Amino acid sequence: MKCFYIFKDKFKPKKGSNSAPEPRNQNRLDNNSALNRTARSLPSPRSIPELYKEKEHHLRVFDMQELREATNGFNRMLKIGEGGFGSVYKGTIRPLDGRGEPLVVAVKKLNNHGLQGHKQWLAEVQFLGVVSHPNLVKLLGYCSTEDERGIQRLLVYEYMPNRSLEDRLFSRAQPTLPWKTRLEIILGAAEGLAYLHEGLEIQLVAFDCWKTETCGAALFLVIYRDFKTSNVLLDGNFKPKLSDFGLAREGPTGDHTHVSTAVVGTYGYAAPEYIETGHLKSQSDIWSFGVVLYEILTGRRVLERNRPTMEQKLLEWVKQFPADGKKFSMMIDPRLRNQYSISAARRVAKLADNCLKKNPEERPTMNQVVESLKLAVQESEQGSSSTTTAAKTPVTSSSRLVDRRSKRVQV
Repeated sequence: MKCFYIFKDKFKPKKGSNSAPEPRNQNRLDNNSALNRTARSLPSPRSIPELYKEKEHHLRVFDMQELREATNGFNRMLKIGEGGFGSVYKGTIRPLDGRGEPLVVAVKKLNNHGLQGHKQWLAEVQFLGVVSHPNLVKLLGYCSTEDERGIQRLLVYEYMPNRSLEDRLFSRAQPTLPWKTRLEIILGAAEGLAYLHEGLEIQLVAFDCWKTETCGAALFLVIYRDFKTSNVLLDGNFKPKLSDFGLAREGPTGDHTHVSTAVVGTYGYAAPEYIETGHLKSQSDIWSFGVVLYEILTGRRVLERNRPTMEQKLLEWVKQFPADGKKFSMMIDPRLRNQYSISAARRVAKLADNCLKKNPEERPTMNQVVESLKLAVQESEQGSSSTTTAAKTPVTSSSRLVDRRSKRVQV
């Protein structure tokens, strides 16, 4: 999958700069960062840097040697992922007090040759140092140093043993994700996005005041800007958590309708109006979510060059199978072997179409998306005679039972 990074302002940290959140004796964050400029404009009692400083003690500051030992010298055999930022390694760290069992973690190491890596690293530290939700990956700590090898920037997260939704959805080497599991994963991801879009105002309200209109505090909106299957990580129970906040931005405040920014993201997932104008809104995330909904339904990537020309672009291909049409079921992932609720699938497809409305203002909010997905989960449960089996075991043809009267597949 190709990523595009078109930046208006080149950023390269200077040697000896205090621009990164160095170990806590450094009290000043990067005053030149876009994050802080936006934060200072918020009509709020507290800024992002202030919120971060309140919570930074929860983050552990690692030295480079600790993380080399944790990853066996960043051994290639321990590499579990790679992206525009750099490489991710599985590692093991010792508790700070030296007691208890070692903790398995994921260590993301900045690519020293990336021009924008530091900026994204700083954004991730600040945002994940402030936000907290069961469907957002937990940042445990960071490393920020310079040595003879150059600038070293690393992040340490909780380890997610089932890797990403991308791995589980598209890999032919993995058992097929059952229908109900897919719905639960995308519902959890939606709840994480809804928290970023609409659930953060209380953190910015002064003292014990609970009503933003009386406190004068604005809604704290975070635009994720890079929602895609590879950024939805899965824990041991397939619970989803959004990761990679390097491209996240604070949303518009006051009378502003959008944030003007350089166009960055992943090809196929970015909203067309954002690509054309550079105007970033929360509705940009909604578009990306609609793309992933169709990936969930079809088991196809947004772009697959190895398919026939008419089938390469997912959003063009699915137009042949409208949600209310007779051919709708022909687009559903064949690996599900018909073991899904057709009514729930139609609901998800209609939701995807709404998320992909050309006019951003006609798209639903993430809270509305969450409610719609909850209904889809309920419909699937009502149409299943054994939901536990469907959610935990790979689908086999011998376990299929079709109720012809209701035209709903039961497992």
